[in-house]
Amino acid sequence: MTAAPTGQAQARPIRLGRRSIAALALVTAVGVAAFGWPLLAGAGSGLSDHAQDAPWLFAALLPLLLAVVVATIADVGLDAKAIAMLGVLAAAGAALRPLGAGTAGIEPMFFLMVLSGRVLGPGFGFVLGSVSMFASALLTGGVGPWMPFQMLSMGWVCMGAGLLPGPDTLRGRRELWLLAAYGAVSSVLYGTVMNLQGWPYLGGLATGVSFVPGDPLADNLGRFIAYCLATSLGWDLPRAVVTVLLSLTLGPAVLKALRRATRRAAFEAPVTFEAPKP
Repeated sequence: MTAAPTGQAQARPIRLGRRSIAALALVTAVGVAAFGWPLLAGAGSGLSDHAQDAPWLFAALLPLLLAVVVATIADVGLDAKAIAMLGVLAAAGAALRPLGAGTAGIEPMFFLMVLSGRVLGPGFGFVLGSVSMFASALLTGGVGPWMPFQMLSMGWVCMGAGLLPGPDTLRGRRELWLLAAYGAVSSVLYGTVMNLQGWPYLGGLATGVSFVPGDPLADNLGRFIAYCLATSLGWDLPRAVVTVLLSLTLGPAVLKALRRATRRAAFEAPVTFEAPKP
C-alpha cells in the first residue's frame, strides 16, 4: 500500500526560476535606464525633446511584463487559480487607491501590495504591483506619461517585499514589524523614484533645486535631494505612516487570508507522507 499524504500544506512564496530571474533583470534594467538616463545626459542632449517618450516606454514595458508572466508560469507551472488570485488582488489594490486619492499621501494600496508580495514571492509580486497600478490608472483616469513609471515602481515595491528574509519561518510580531519597516521605507522610496521621473523635465523652478543638463552627477543629485525635501516629503511621510499603521493593525488578518488562499491554490505546497497503518 502506498503512503498517504498527511498534515496541512504550508503556504510558501512562489520561487523564482532562471527564466523569471532573467525576465525580471531585463525589466529592472529597462526601468533603471528609463529613470536614470537624464542624470547622465549632456548639456546638448535635447533632454526636453524626450519628455513625451513615455508612451514608447509603455509600449516596450507591456511585452516585458508578459515575458515575466510567461517565465513565471514556465518555472513554477501557475494554473488558472493563480491567475485568478492575481486578478482579485490587482482589483483590490486598484479599488483601494482611490480611497485616499493620494491626498496628503494617504494611499492604503501600499500595505496590501507589500503584504501580497511577501506571501506570493518576488516574481508574482512584481507582476501584481505593475498590473494593480495599471488597473488603478484606468479606474481613476490617471493615464498619462507617468503611468509606465508608476507600474515599474510599484512592481519593485512588491518584488522587494517578496525578497525579504524568512518567508517560510518568520511569523508573528517580528514579521509584522519587518513588513511595517519595509513598507515605510518603500513608501518614501516610491515617491523619490517617481520624482526622478518628472524632475528633469520641469521648468521654472528655483535655481537651487533645478535640474541642469550636463552638470556633474553629484551636483544634480544634491539639487534632486533638495527638490524632494521641498516638494514630496510631505506626501511620502504620511504614506509611510499609513502603511505602517495598516500593516500592524490589519496585517495579521490579511496575511492569514493570503496564506490560506495560497494553500488552497496549492502554490508550491509541500506534501508530507507517512507510512500506512497496518
